[in-house]
Amino acid sequence: MKFLMVGAGFSSAVIARKLAEQGHQCVVIDQRNHVAGNCYSERDQDTNVMVHTYGPHIFHTDDKEVWDYVNRWVEFKPYINRVKTTSQGAVYSLPINLHTINQYFGKTLNPTEAKAFIESQADTSITAPQTFEEQAMRFVGKDFYEAFFKGYTQKQWGVHPSTLPASILKRLPVRFNYDDNYFNHKYQGMPVNGYTEIVEKILAHENIEVKLGTSFDKSMEGEFDHVFYSGPIDAYFEYQHGRLGYRTLDFNQEKHDGDYQGTAVMNYGDVEVPYTRITEHKYFSPWEEHEKTVIYKEYSRLAEPEDIPYYPIRFAGGEGVEQLANYVELANQQSKVTFVGRLGTYRYLDMDVTIREALTVAEKSLSAIENKEAIAPFYVSVI
Repeated sequence: MKFLMVGAGFSSAVIARKLAEQGHQCVVIDQRNHVAGNCYSERDQDTNVMVHTYGPHIFHTDDKEVWDYVNRWVEFKPYINRVKTTSQGAVYSLPINLHTINQYFGKTLNPTEAKAFIESQADTSITAPQTFEEQAMRFVGKDFYEAFFKGYTQKQWGVHPSTLPASILKRLPVRFNYDDNYFNHKYQGMPVNGYTEIVEKILAHENIEVKLGTSFDKSMEGEFDHVFYSGPIDAYFEYQHGRLGYRTLDFNQEKHDGDYQGTAVMNYGDVEVPYTRITEHKYFSPWEEHEKTVIYKEYSRLAEPEDIPYYPIRFAGGEGVEQLANYVELANQQSKVTFVGRLGTYRYLDMDVTIREALTVAEKSLSAIENKEAIAPFYVSVI
């Protein structure tokens, strides 16, 4: 059989490879001039720093099969994401941990004392938090909310936290020890030569043809038995129900001699600072040494039609829920298209989840082919 994969990121690459290894012909197209989607990374010619072009990506997962899968293609080296934040004229560690608590309040609390202290700071009058602001106030209190959550969240989402649902802050990242590892996952690392190499190697198969600088058109569908579509779901249906909302990011790149901030990620919690964070990309490859450095100042705003969509604006009870449901209904009526990935399913997905879902889609599609059944439009719950 012959398949078309729209988009050359992880979703399409993983699915194409699985199908190609079973003898099927796959054509992968992307309107950009490179593979790997937003995970694309390349060496800066002036500094030789490996730059994450569309913002930093750190691989972290508890899924051993996915970890083994990415390590099949390239070498990964250990990498621990240790985030700092500048707030109210001082620098603190994130997520909030015992060091953050003691430093911020000028104390020397042990774990038991710190738990009791944070509970004393919490607004216990809030019994059923409904908003982001109420959730933060209930569990960490006003001081921490204003220092670490309020300004950053307002900049990231473009609205006051009191208008956002509590679900965004499902689990407050508070630790009562000195662990400053941003993630809790068992497997964490960074590919030695960047993410682009992984996708290139996945796509390097005799049954896979890659066509870059090629936009999708529905007229292409007639040439293939099935299409795996990782573009925006609303774009596929020509925005029949309007455009789904996204936040996008603007990056102001700067190059400097020496070191700039001494860490990979520095958040800025004060709303007066227009950017949400500064990332220094040579620190994402700590095994390398560079005399110069590359930084990104990161700004968040509402995506316009020509922007790269990053974060779907889909909150429980929000405006986009009914709109998305309409697109899912249309998608379920398709017999030749499967919607996959971040844009195709309108969800924010970490890389490991993207790969896991792509492996699942490929396996279930192969099973459907073998049993002469229809390949499903979705293999995950989107609503």
